[in-house]
Parts: sequence; structure tokens; C-alpha cells
Amino acid sequence: MTTDEAVAPGTSDASPQAGTRVGAIDPRAFRTMLGHFCTGVTVVTAVGDGGPVGFACQSFSALSLDPPLVLFCPGKRSRAWPEIERAGRFVVNVLAEDQRDVSTRFGAPGADKFAGIDWRPASSGAPILPGALGWIDCAVQAVHDGGDHHVVVGRVMELSAPQADRPLLFFRGRYTGTLPDRGEAVPAGMSLDAFLTWPVGDDWL
Repeated sequence: MTTDEAVAPGTSDASPQAGTRVGAIDPRAFRTMLGHFCTGVTVVTAVGDGGPVGFACQSFSALSLDPPLVLFCPGKRSRAWPEIERAGRFVVNVLAEDQRDVSTRFGAPGADKFAGIDWRPASSGAPILPGALGWIDCAVQAVHDGGDHHVVVGRVMELSAPQADRPLLFFRGRYTGTLPDRGEAVPAGMSLDAFLTWPVGDDWL
């Protein structure tokens, strides 16, 4: 199989179900497809040279239990990321279902995103946002190239206990949330270890 061909999972090269890619992937189609992968919403924060900085981020994921690592993927044109990288420490704030306004604020360019927000510092000094489901205080451990994004690996230094509220989710270009009593338990005997580091989509597709 050449690098211009891709075979769908579970099929052989000869199968009529095999997917074949010819030419470049259309960015709009790629964005639309990955938009069908439901993600949580976080705000990554730090204290930069001029004060607190942060941005809304879908591309957050657990990476490793031992050692405890997480990752997120800021765009290479992000104005907040260079400040976070220089700081060397950051907090991932996991947003609750009623924090759509917080996500919108930190996902938009321009004005002071912390104006009117009564945040408090983590041990690193990075901002913890009020009302978040939980927070994870991290040190920047590694930064890798990821096309038009960076892949940032963070070493977990401290974390909160999670709150009991439901999470804010993003699906098909819209905010959404979970419904109470609609979940389904993981079957008995099934290991959750494989789910912990399930990768998420790019940030703000």
C-alpha cells in the first residue's frame, strides 16, 4: 500500500469497503468529520509577562498514568501559547455545563479575558477559574511539532477533586451537555485503562 492509500479499519486492500485517498484531504471535510467526535471543553491558563492569559481548548487529553502526563494542542498562531510556554506552568480548567459563557469568552480574540473573573492562583500561580468541574496544575515537559499546531505534554503537579456537576461538551460545532440518567454503565470486567488516554480532536475545529 502506498502512502496515497488508506484502508478502512477491518478491511483488506482488495475489499470494496477500503477507503482510498487521492490527492489532498479537503480541510472542510476534515473539520466536519472530526466535529462529529464529541469532546469536553477546557480553558488552559497561565500567568504571562503581562498578567494572566488563557484560551479555550478542546484538544486536551490524558496521556499517561505513570508518570502522570496530559497533553493539549495550541495552534501555532495562538497568542496565549507563547506566554504559557515562557511561564513553564499551566492549569487546565475543565468546564462545567453552565460555563458556556466562559468558553465563549476564552475562545474569542481580543479583550482582557480575565476582566470581571474572580480567579485564584494554583500553587504554580496559574489561574483556577471559579465554577470549573476541576483543575489540573501542570509543568510544561515537552513540545512537539503537530502540523499547524503544537503538541504540548504537561507533567501533572497537582489536581483538584472533581465536582459533581455535568461537563460542557462540544459536538458538530455546537455546545451540548449530557442528560441525567441517560448514561450506560461500562460492562463488568471491561478495563477502563484503554479509555483513559483516548485521543481527542484538534482544538477549536
